[in-house]
Amino acid sequence: MATTREGSLEAPIRHPIDWHSPDFYDEDSLHKELERVFDICHGCRRCVSLCQAFPTLFDLVDESESMEVDGVDKADYVKVVDHCYLCDLCYMTKCPYVPPHEWNLDFPHLMLRAKAVKYRKGEVKARDKLLTSTDLVGSLAGIPVVNGLVNATLKSNAGRALAQSVLQVDKTARLPEYHSDTLRKRHKHLIGRKAHGEPAGPTTGKVALFATCYGNYNEPGVNDDLIAVFEHNGIPVALARKEQCCGMPKLELGDLDAVDKAKRANIPILKALVDDGWDIVAPVPSCVLMFKQELPLMYPDDTDVRAVQEAIYDPFEYLMLRHKHGKLNTEFVKPLGRVVYQASCHQRVQNIGQKTREALALVPDTTVEIIERCSGHDGTYAVKQEFHAASMKIVRPVANRVKQSDADHFGSDCPMAGAHIAHALGEDGRQQHPLTLLRIAYGL
Repeated sequence: MATTREGSLEAPIRHPIDWHSPDFYDEDSLHKELERVFDICHGCRRCVSLCQAFPTLFDLVDESESMEVDGVDKADYVKVVDHCYLCDLCYMTKCPYVPPHEWNLDFPHLMLRAKAVKYRKGEVKARDKLLTSTDLVGSLAGIPVVNGLVNATLKSNAGRALAQSVLQVDKTARLPEYHSDTLRKRHKHLIGRKAHGEPAGPTTGKVALFATCYGNYNEPGVNDDLIAVFEHNGIPVALARKEQCCGMPKLELGDLDAVDKAKRANIPILKALVDDGWDIVAPVPSCVLMFKQELPLMYPDDTDVRAVQEAIYDPFEYLMLRHKHGKLNTEFVKPLGRVVYQASCHQRVQNIGQKTREALALVPDTTVEIIERCSGHDGTYAVKQEFHAASMKIVRPVANRVKQSDADHFGSDCPMAGAHIAHALGEDGRQQHPLTLLRIAYGL
């Protein structure tokens, strides 16, 4: 008698995203696959603690007449989809049925398909389209005269009440400031820079910084710290001639045509840098993951996408590769004491190991505690009125760990996650990015 074994002893693999196929957008086909996967999840329930998508699914099942997935109204499937922000933790850390298991379960990319169908049907709010248009919002909010008005409005009770009323942006959510002195303005001398690097292992020793929307408009200081740390290690840093949003916000919205547009804008520029001997780094893990995983899965036969994928690194991954070959400056002048930080989901799923912890642990008289749990922020999930309470529920255990640690420093590899944790603690602005901590340790 044939049996189905639970789990897989092999490393998980990812199949290409067949987003050009007509079946990808066929709603009947989608619902059939959702029902199949939801039934497997209902019988397993290991992911119940990860995010709000799974409790929503299990509540729908448990409250149905049959108490099985077949008793759930298919119109309610979207309630599960809306709570998934593609963190990938279920796929990478919990699910025993991911490919190459015969059940071939990829929950995040099934949710992506459902989001794409929803978007194509025109069932996405104007607010969500606006919030994910990061280049547009950042460039407008960064205009010097407009900048002060926007930031003042977002700090006032009246302005937040208006944003909640008009855009359904929760008035208690933490919103980032916008800078008129953007990263690309303050470091414009690095655009098109020519330099020689000292190779070590797979690294060329010179990096092109993909600043990211958030790192350009909202927290340019993190990129300032990255540049200072890399240059202190003898690694020349350049900026791309131009860049657009990596496409991750639009991917999470299901707007795959916008992802394609961003890809066509960014990949040729980044590929030219790679051809000129530059490695690429970005300060936001989601942006690195976009080029490392999502775009290669959407364009499996595109050699330029593949070249960029092979040349892009998480900043700490890059520094520790250099350290492995004796090329990291370990002359630290200031201990950090007790550091606790949250390893962001999109960094963890890159499968690079605990490089941030390893780097910070090189600093004398420093102990590092890592929290491997989702912050619940996502790019926009935490600020939406209908999801903010859920995001605060998800971040609570992380915030409690930070509070109990009584650490000298806390933060996250993801600047947005770090700010969300600080907000949950009622300590807005106290968070520090690990790159900032490394700069402090160097005394720069």
